[in-house]
Amino acid sequence: MRSVLVVFAAFELVLGVWMAFLPAAFYDLPTVDWTPPYSEHLFRDLGGMKLGMAIVLGAAAISFDRLLTKVALAAYLAFAVTHFAFHVGHLEGDSPGWSTVLVALTTLSVLLPLSALIGARRMA
Repeated sequence: MRSVLVVFAAFELVLGVWMAFLPAAFYDLPTVDWTPPYSEHLFRDLGGMKLGMAIVLGAAAISFDRLLTKVALAAYLAFAVTHFAFHVGHLEGDSPGWSTVLVALTTLSVLLPLSALIGARRMA
């Protein structure tokens, strides 16, 4: 469970820095630019929120406190589930290869923290 927290904290940290400080470069990724228009303000704000999420996930990984772990995973899932639902509902007309990668990655981004959250119920 701690490894899930560390992996997702690192992932959020990388995405947060990328989006907050190089938003146009993030927008140029395949799949991100499928839903124009580009908004620098939106990407910088989302990057800042991802940095905040990285801090919460990192704090949960370090302290391994049961409540903080559950809150961090639930907060991440609030994003991951809505992100997954959006992308699964907006695949028409896009690259089949990238669509497959996107669905696989967003599915993992829900299943891994969800399994860790279920496991958190057993923490001492």
